[in-house]
Amino acid sequence: MISVIKLTVLFENPFWIGVFEAYEDEIYKVCKVTFGPEPKDEDVIELVLRNFYSLSFSSGTKAEDKDILEKHENPKRLQRRLKREATVSGIGTKAQIALKQQHEEKKIECKKNSKLRKEEELERKFQIKHMKRREKHKGH
Repeated sequence: MISVIKLTVLFENPFWIGVFEAYEDEIYKVCKVTFGPEPKDEDVIELVLRNFYSLSFSSGTKAEDKDILEKHENPKRLQRRLKREATVSGIGTKAQIALKQQHEEKKIECKKNSKLRKEEELERKFQIKHMKRREKHKGH
């Protein structure tokens, strides 16, 4: 099992956000974290150490980037690639799509939960009304 996790911290008006991108067994997952003010290195490290396992990643999509899943890379080449990535601003379109998909899934789940709560509330009100009606007609 090969796991590669990448964190990109960027400014998305009006907050600083962090985008975690995870490649696990050729499956691409993404998670967005809002920092608020500009995070210090200590804040980012603390987030990774304390809250990483409680982050909610999107459901996985198939990863097409085979070079990301490589085990070993030349250190100088890795350094150049990291320098290039640091100068690029914004989130990759793949990450945006995955975040959008995660948002849609949460929205659908929230709608299902609210519908279920409404149905339970209507059923409860019906039962109360039914009990009142029975009490009224019990006799004198």
